[in-house]
Amino acid sequence: MQATEVKALLEDNISEAKVLVEGEGCDFRVTVVSEQFQGAMPVKRQQMVYAHLNAHISSGAIHAVTMTLLTPAEAKNKGLELA
Repeated sequence: MQATEVKALLEDNISEAKVLVEGEGCDFRVTVVSEQFQGAMPVKRQQMVYAHLNAHISSGAIHAVTMTLLTPAEAKNKGLELA
């Protein structure tokens, strides 16, 4: 699976998400900024993302995912701006 495919998958399924995906093969680093994460604990945020990746993890197309999951306000406080 390509990073562009993972990015498109997450952008299509997480409302108004800004997504950065780095990596290749089956190991990815994912940064997602979405208002949908507001009020959700870190584990719940991960579950929201894994819900869209699980089929690809089960198939072996994705082996490892490192996630940074932020609300827009949290991203702004960290000085992180995704296009």
